[in-house]
Amino acid sequence: MVPFAGWSMPVQYEPGHLESHLHTRHHCSLFDVSHMLQSRVYGRDRVKFMESLVVGDIAELKPDQGTLTLLTNEKGGIVDDLIVTNTSEDHLYVVSNAGCADKDLAIMKDRVKELQAAGKDVHLEVLDNALLALQGPSMARVLQAGLSNDLAKLSFMNSATMTVFGVPGCRVTRCGYTGEDGVEISVPAARVVELAERLLSDPEVWLAGLAARDSLRLEAGLCLYGNDIDETTTPVEASLVWTLGKRRRTAMDFPGAAVIMSQITEKPKRKRVGLTSVGPPIRPHTAILGPEGRPIGTVTSGCPSPSLRKNIAMGYVEAAYSRAGTALTVEVRKKHHPALVTKMPFVPTHYYVAK
Repeated sequence: MVPFAGWSMPVQYEPGHLESHLHTRHHCSLFDVSHMLQSRVYGRDRVKFMESLVVGDIAELKPDQGTLTLLTNEKGGIVDDLIVTNTSEDHLYVVSNAGCADKDLAIMKDRVKELQAAGKDVHLEVLDNALLALQGPSMARVLQAGLSNDLAKLSFMNSATMTVFGVPGCRVTRCGYTGEDGVEISVPAARVVELAERLLSDPEVWLAGLAARDSLRLEAGLCLYGNDIDETTTPVEASLVWTLGKRRRTAMDFPGAAVIMSQITEKPKRKRVGLTSVGPPIRPHTAILGPEGRPIGTVTSGCPSPSLRKNIAMGYVEAAYSRAGTALTVEVRKKHHPALVTKMPFVPTHYYVAK
């Protein structure tokens, strides 16, 4: 167990990190992600409120559809990455990173006060629900046994309130942080142990900790806030331009729009890339060198890939060296090792789309 954002979190369970990672890829694992901040936004002006903070087109979301979006500052930096769902129950459901919970909540509360003072109808509620992530190719079979709803109708990034193995009032969202088919289940805290034990009663389901979660998300090319994105990186530098709604780009009405849109036009000086290498593992803060041996960037995340059996990493390099296939060098313990700019995800993702 390790301290994380005010929580005590498991790094790994028996039989170990490698086995847990591969079990998730081939079967199914349960992650307790209750440390994430969950909130609801009510009121007629809830979309206006959310779009005053993030880059995504929240207004275009269909009922019970969600999106990954970025909360930005006036310099175009990424304050946090969030999942926002437009529920069919007259509110937005927002999941934020635990490490950003305090600052996100302060920003949201301040904006609510501003809009309320201007006569707008908006109200913020923080949930004390637990959050379980069930991830892996056998997730659907395991979960369907406890649902009256047909899980086959629920596509990636869509959500519904369901009774799950007898626990009512659970919000099930088809998403996750592993690249596999999966769900996150927002469950009343008083019944989370009951639900977790019921899921774990299926021999396909193993508990998984932070170590497997980190290597799985890195293989899937997903950013970790605080490592790969933060307030000094913009959506353009982070290769997350796809999160910007087309209408929002035209209106330029999100925080940092001038900086972000000018980077799209003029191209950024640096970009987030994937890297593969052989030799010792690449860890955060490892220097990335260009063909002529000059430092051109830094690794932000890295580990040996349990699925690929080679080193994978992501980091920022000067834009001129960001093309896939570019041969670079990484410096590990004062020795140079070849690395290759590689398209992400490193391992194919398996997000589910209903037929």
